[in-house]
Amino acid sequence: MTEEQKKYMRFGVARRIEHLILILSFSTLALTGLIQKYALSDISLWLVSALGGITTVRIIHRVAATIFALEGAYHVIHLGYILYVQRKEASMIPTLKDATDALQFFLHNLGFRKEAPKMPRYNFTEKLEYLAMVWGFIAMGLTGFMLWNPIATTRILPGVVIPAAKAAHGLEAVLAVLAILLWHFYNVHIKHWNWAMICGTLTRKQMEEEHAEELEKMEQGNTWEEIDAKLYKKRMSIYMPFSIVASIALVAAVIYFITFEDTAITTIQPVHAEVEIYVPRTPTPFPTATPLPTMDPALANTWSSGIDAIFQKECSLCHGKNGGLSVKSYEQLLAGGDTGMVLIPGDPQASLLLSVAAPGNGHPGQFTADELARVFEWIRDGAKK
Repeated sequence: MTEEQKKYMRFGVARRIEHLILILSFSTLALTGLIQKYALSDISLWLVSALGGITTVRIIHRVAATIFALEGAYHVIHLGYILYVQRKEASMIPTLKDATDALQFFLHNLGFRKEAPKMPRYNFTEKLEYLAMVWGFIAMGLTGFMLWNPIATTRILPGVVIPAAKAAHGLEAVLAVLAILLWHFYNVHIKHWNWAMICGTLTRKQMEEEHAEELEKMEQGNTWEEIDAKLYKKRMSIYMPFSIVASIALVAAVIYFITFEDTAITTIQPVHAEVEIYVPRTPTPFPTATPLPTMDPALANTWSSGIDAIFQKECSLCHGKNGGLSVKSYEQLLAGGDTGMVLIPGDPQASLLLSVAAPGNGHPGQFTADELARVFEWIRDGAKK
């Protein structure tokens, strides 16, 4: 084995199992969540059918969410063990050095710096991913609880938070999936395949490229100072009861989370209830319709029944003020104007009025088609007053 092929331990078995559970639960959540968000797409409809229907998809989604939440609880307890009992540094918390490393790394990629910065156990990109996962866990957990338990939520908060939580939950899911596919996959599996979360080790070459500072510490033997056995036992005697109580509380919170209500899991089927309808023994008589008044046929088409209004509307602007033909009264219209009579009672074809005022003849005042038809009938019937 060459020096470059020499392997260095990065992650123990417990961390690798934790990562595997994280992959499986997150992937399941992403798959079953996105096909619900984009439920009308063809692939979503096919997947929902293949998985056994929407209710089954919801159950699978919530089982994965439960596993994800339990792993989060385990991670919190394990983090407390690392920080309190082992007294290791919080190596996933960004520091000022990470900002410096990011700047130097950026300049190195642009060619302004020959050497890449020496990265610690977790470089700045891994820390950003970790913080993004923590934020996503909190955001998805809170909005997920609201969607899982809408009745409990709306007892405290206004109902508008439910559609808001749905939008935030779905968009955060899309963001998380894109971050995994475009960022994490590229840095860990596309740029070069990282076996650390599978076999637990990295080669010397990979350590030099990604964690040179950590490599120097490992070779110098000062990565972590061993704890005195008595001190370790004392810390464990304090932390163990606390961790047990905290674990029970966290598990109880998860159980409460998933069992409080099931309104968002099962699709409510329509209820076909038999309802008695009251039917009176004797039919209720319908009210007798009041007949509408009918107009005397003799008065149906006369000057006073509306013909005068047509002339006032269409002709009075000119014929009534400036001399000549006037339409202001029945008698004046029959008398005609300077050129003689304009209508012949009983003979509409011979009445000059109809040809002049017909639509399209260019006369300033023109009848509409309906008005022309009515005036035509009025003249035909004798132009009665």
